[in-house]
Amino acid sequence: MKTLIKIVLCFLMISQLTDGATFQGNRADTEPEARMKMRYEPKSVFRVYTDGEYTEDTCALELFQPHTLDACGFNSSLPLAIIIHGWSVDGMMEKWISRLASALKSSEGNINVLIADWLTLAHQHYPIAAQNTRIVGQDIAHLLSWLEDFKQFPLGKVHLIGYSLGAHISGFAGSNLAMSGRTLGRITGLDPAGPMFEGMSHTDRLSPEDAKFVDAIHTFTLQRMGLSVGIKQPVAHFDFYPNGGSFQPGCQLHMQNIYAHLAQHGIMGFEQTVKCAHERAVHLFIDSLLNKDKQIMAYKCSDNTAFDKGNCLDCRKNRCNTLGYDIKKVRTGKSKRLFLKTRSHMPYKLFHYQFRIQFINQIDKIDPTLTVSLSGTLGESENLPITLVEEISGNKTFTFLITLDTDIGDLMIMRFTWEGNPVWANMWNTVKTIIPWGKKSKGPQLTFGKITVKSGESQRKTTFCPQTDEGMSIEMLQEKVFVRCEKQKPGGIKHTHLRHFHIQSDLSFWMGDS
Repeated sequence: MKTLIKIVLCFLMISQLTDGATFQGNRADTEPEARMKMRYEPKSVFRVYTDGEYTEDTCALELFQPHTLDACGFNSSLPLAIIIHGWSVDGMMEKWISRLASALKSSEGNINVLIADWLTLAHQHYPIAAQNTRIVGQDIAHLLSWLEDFKQFPLGKVHLIGYSLGAHISGFAGSNLAMSGRTLGRITGLDPAGPMFEGMSHTDRLSPEDAKFVDAIHTFTLQRMGLSVGIKQPVAHFDFYPNGGSFQPGCQLHMQNIYAHLAQHGIMGFEQTVKCAHERAVHLFIDSLLNKDKQIMAYKCSDNTAFDKGNCLDCRKNRCNTLGYDIKKVRTGKSKRLFLKTRSHMPYKLFHYQFRIQFINQIDKIDPTLTVSLSGTLGESENLPITLVEEISGNKTFTFLITLDTDIGDLMIMRFTWEGNPVWANMWNTVKTIIPWGKKSKGPQLTFGKITVKSGESQRKTTFCPQTDEGMSIEMLQEKVFVRCEKQKPGGIKHTHLRHFHIQSDLSFWMGDS
């Protein structure tokens, strides 16, 4: 992998030396009168989306040519969304662009949708394309200033949706407008590009200062392998990190084939390999438009490790928000990092549950393999494995996260099964089969204390009690059923079944004594 990184870096450095940037470092004069005098010539093409599948089906809107607005059906009374693509390896418009435009139209109906086509500047070696983002940002700023000055179109109704390098273009458009006292309504960054932007000043990348509200979805921030396709640092008011923001479900196979793709297709193979996770941000956003009844919730957390432990399913004080188009627009003084889990395909929504389980009076350290299934008022789940990061010993409370594909309603029943360590489980089965009295002898046991489950989506917390009077202990290879505890009175729980039973291991049996 180190060799691969060196090859890519060398390729980028050589590209910079041999091709010379067309980047103009100084921002254009933002005064309307000055712009009109210089008759600014944009290097980007703005296409009004109608209902077609291909670029040819769009209508070109020309800057300073009001008749093209009418010809393309632009409605000044409706909101405006501008889709901005990223770096282009093949110089072709990607399929997701028309899909996103179509989703905006079908979902929102009364909306203007433009596509900022900067393919001539994007179809360059990456460092050149990255530098060209400032030029495209200026183009968009000029377009929006013109719409405001001569069509009285309010910039608060503008939503820039930028993918990869397009996210930073959105930021430069917003900062250019800010220089003349104008403010964009919203910017959405879809996995904003990392190379040449990670760690840069807020003036040199997308940032919360670039619009009234900025949100970003990070899906491929894989820095630990030397790759940083998407930027990892927060760049918005709300930064979403689906599945931790590094890998995405269903994309692992693509990463495993990276060497084969590079050997066969060169840099094109590299682009196709990273495309799956990098572009997932786009499809998550499209999903939020097409599946309004399956909006994905995300939760503020310090990092993905803490989130995997189930420590962060809290919605108080704007600690959670909806990913995608229908996000709750709350400006914050500091960027909020939100985490969530998704499926590998659309609809991507998963339901998050925090489990908090106390194990008591555990004498010997045990590394159990536990599974759990849940039943609710709307359905039930399959058996789900429980991953504990450390052995069970003494009196400890474990928290962990479990996700479900479907909403099973209010939780009513929980079934735990102790699968046991395979070696011990096989030995125990053999002993009980060969020695009849072994069936009556107790092997290792786990004793539960308090069990609570919190739903992230509903924010409801449920406490569970054993279904029978047999107590809170469970043996290896045994299933234990717990039910929702009955409430005695407001704030109180009926403790009829909450007696704590201690470990009852038949040590003499396991020691071989009679």
